[in-house]
Amino acid sequence: MIAIKASFVHLHVHSHYSFMRGVSSVDELCRAAAKRGMDTLALTDTNGFYGLVNFLEAAREHHIHPLVGATFETDAESAVVLAKTGRGYELLSRLLTRRHLETDVRLARELPRCAEDLAVLSSDPELLGALRTRAECFVEVVPGAFARRALSVARELNIPPLAANAVYFADSDDHPLHRLVRAIDLNRTFSTLPEEETVSPDRWLKPPETMAGHFPHCPEALTNTMELARKCRTDWYEFRPVFPHYQDRKEDHFVLLLEGCRKGIEWRYGRTNATIEARLEEELDLIRAKGYVDYFLVVEDVVRRRPIHCGRGSAAASLVSYLLGITHVDPIRHRLVFSRFLNPKRKDYPDIDVDFPWDERDDLLDELSRHYGPERMAMVSNHIGFGARAAIREVAKLYGMPAAEIKEVTRRMSFWTHPDHVQERVRSHPRFRGVPMDEPWPEILRWAARLEAVPRHLGTHCGGVILAPDRVSRYVPVQRSPKGVRVVQWEKDQSEQGGLVKIDLLGNRSLAVIRDALAAVERNTGRRLEYADLDPLDDPDTLDLLGRGDSMGVFYVESPAMRQLQLKTRRGDFEHLVIHSSIIRPAANRYIREYIRRLHGAPYLPLHPCLEDVLSETYGIMVYQEHVVLAAMALAGFDWSEADGLRKVLSKKSAKKLEHYRQRFYEGCARRQVSREIADEAWDMFTSFAGYSFCKPHSASYALVSFKSAFLKAHYPAEFMAAVISNGGGYYTTFAYVSEARRMGLDVLGPDINKSDWSYRGQGACIRMGFRQLEQIRRDTLEAVLEERSRNGRFQSIEDLLRRVRLHPSDAAVLVRSGALGALAGSLNRPQLLWTLEAALRRHRSHGQRLLEATTSRLEDSAPNLPDLSFRQKLDHEMETLGFVLSVHPIRLYDARCLPKDVIPAAQLDRYVGRNVRVLGWPITRKEVLTRAGEPMEFVSFEDEHTLFESVFFPEAFRRYCRHVDRSRAVLLSGRVESDFGVASLTVDQVQKLPLGKGRESNREAA
Repeated sequence: MIAIKASFVHLHVHSHYSFMRGVSSVDELCRAAAKRGMDTLALTDTNGFYGLVNFLEAAREHHIHPLVGATFETDAESAVVLAKTGRGYELLSRLLTRRHLETDVRLARELPRCAEDLAVLSSDPELLGALRTRAECFVEVVPGAFARRALSVARELNIPPLAANAVYFADSDDHPLHRLVRAIDLNRTFSTLPEEETVSPDRWLKPPETMAGHFPHCPEALTNTMELARKCRTDWYEFRPVFPHYQDRKEDHFVLLLEGCRKGIEWRYGRTNATIEARLEEELDLIRAKGYVDYFLVVEDVVRRRPIHCGRGSAAASLVSYLLGITHVDPIRHRLVFSRFLNPKRKDYPDIDVDFPWDERDDLLDELSRHYGPERMAMVSNHIGFGARAAIREVAKLYGMPAAEIKEVTRRMSFWTHPDHVQERVRSHPRFRGVPMDEPWPEILRWAARLEAVPRHLGTHCGGVILAPDRVSRYVPVQRSPKGVRVVQWEKDQSEQGGLVKIDLLGNRSLAVIRDALAAVERNTGRRLEYADLDPLDDPDTLDLLGRGDSMGVFYVESPAMRQLQLKTRRGDFEHLVIHSSIIRPAANRYIREYIRRLHGAPYLPLHPCLEDVLSETYGIMVYQEHVVLAAMALAGFDWSEADGLRKVLSKKSAKKLEHYRQRFYEGCARRQVSREIADEAWDMFTSFAGYSFCKPHSASYALVSFKSAFLKAHYPAEFMAAVISNGGGYYTTFAYVSEARRMGLDVLGPDINKSDWSYRGQGACIRMGFRQLEQIRRDTLEAVLEERSRNGRFQSIEDLLRRVRLHPSDAAVLVRSGALGALAGSLNRPQLLWTLEAALRRHRSHGQRLLEATTSRLEDSAPNLPDLSFRQKLDHEMETLGFVLSVHPIRLYDARCLPKDVIPAAQLDRYVGRNVRVLGWPITRKEVLTRAGEPMEFVSFEDEHTLFESVFFPEAFRRYCRHVDRSRAVLLSGRVESDFGVASLTVDQVQKLPLGKGRESNREAA
């Protein structure tokens, strides 16, 4: 039983996890409670435990005894339910799950006898009367107009009263924010927001003495808060790990795991050796000690269901994972250390991440749900908050701002993800130059910034799956996301801290690219390549392709920054690719140049003798997360747990926690007589891991996928690029990939009614566009074309097509304009073909199918004499139907007569290093960054008709020209050619818009 210092305990408290009602974080509530002399606090968010784990962490930090509960709310009932015991927690979790997944769930009807486990607070006399014999009940008395009525209910039912304030915010001045989120939630303006949809300004976390002042006539109501709090469990801090249970076989599960590893040795190595045996014994002993045996068996069961997959993360350091086929990187060959995944001192429970082709993942999840049971499986949730644009849009609507004006502001913010510092950025950013931001915009921006930390609703995590040994709802409430997926109420971090050992099953488009390319290779050549056995690490053509940065379309290494790094290092081998894919992170930019310098032979001194072996493979620079852990242990004497804690804090950008680790690190270095200079240099390297970074096993796993992709690009370019375009979702647009295919010497052909499939198809030196590119045609029409062609063969004529497929006139028009019917047109030009098709379809609508069936080749004879389209008109039609110009590069649409004579081809940039040039550029992709001084600048990838090239807009050029660079038009660039480690780029100092010749002004898909 806890000792409570204060004279009152808040037992009805909502955080901002009472979505769009509460507005204070659990940390703000705990901090306010501690500041006001309270040492005990309950969290009772509406219908959920959404912030429970975060609450427990905040309570521990602020020395608060945490009480766990929820406000159970339906249209008919409302009550606060507190868990007095662990069993009470499970009962409430299951009850909340039923509240979300079932209809007409009533507390009065569903609550079991649980007086020892749950307490109920309500002012509803009917509900209290029904529950008084099953749970410990109290009449909730909230100061205000209904307090007297609640006390009357307590007397009538002989149920003790309990004081509460139904808290929705930590401080009294947070009430306007509460009104704001309620108005957003109800899609109202401030003036039309119903008063009954908001709570009173009094519903803040009042000090005990203030609450006592509300109850001079009923001190019993105050005393009861303390009495109930003493009965409730408060030691919720430690969660036992919840592993999935492998249940398909009755044999000893460890024996099954060992047998699987023995088979894996034969598959992966052919025969065992002492190194393999020692490593396997070490891993299996620790896996068994940590309770991971069933977990590995379950993950093996999952990956067996889909042959193309990529196990990644720290689990790729495991030999057991490799032998079971979960991962595909040999941890012995590539010196991956198992302790990064599991070691005796690690207190948390890491999970295994596995990627699958993006279009197979959902079917796999359905299969797992059927196999393991839907009650045992749920996805991890996301807590969806307000991005910068959404926050500003919603607040501006409350102020009644015109939609056009709101759009004018938010469209300039596509590169912002969070509304932090939004006022300053809007005031200073070049994109807002000339945009009036008078009142009430400054006030709108201030409110938008306050929405940053407020969660809005639940979403679904991209891959986290919980497979529990029994019902998931025993451990955490489950509900359906807006898309209908069963999700736990905790997001990723809380799920991990709450003991739920998840499996991350993610969709990966590049795995689908490899799958489809391999299928195309077999279809075209008869050669079957197995994904798991494809090992191109020593293939010369693949090494050459990666070494010259020719990696557009290649998984994980196709970004401009990565291609440039490959070019500057001129290293295409696996070991260096692993390094490069790890070092290419935003906070490490200042070390990348030094890395390249050292790689090319520049001398350097090791950071410290004790780190010489650790950092030798990366030229003395910390690249992997393991380097942070090992350096903190070696330099400052951290134990493994503390060093790993530093790694985690770096990834989460927690300034307060990071400062704690910084002080501990410098103190440790001083004790071990490490100089301040070395400590400073090490800490600077640590901070380069801020935001996101990677462990070596993860980068090695992805680098292997990169190599498989690069192998296919090098040896089967048409099949590979067709698969890249068909699967979409890459770093670049379809137009950019089509341009890349042409640079590779491939001929990209337009749609053809007899030759196109749904997806792009590549063979030999050609890629045929797929019907998927014709977005203006209904999919069922295109599927009917493909099905009819598959069943009865190619279409022999326009008449044959009309007899066999029911076409809507608008669909027929798109087929004509896109050129897909060219092979059937005979002597008809496009206007004639369109006229005859429309005429035939009109007759069909008037007279029925019989007349159409009687129609033969006379369609061609009935066409009027219409002039053909000009070449420019045909290009217009391509842009309308395909989304981009296919027949020529869109730069050709611009009036060449207006170009200066000194414009050079981009392919010659490296001849003009140190000189000012002019070059035509079509924007392909762009990345805005901030300088150390906080000024925006931008890197932009351009291409001319034949060559891709990189450019940089430093702050002054960015301020002047950022609005001129639009991915829907070409520009004339002027600037100085710079060379960095032998790689040329353009430092832009002027941008000139170009006049179009006769034709359209944009290229939509290129945008």
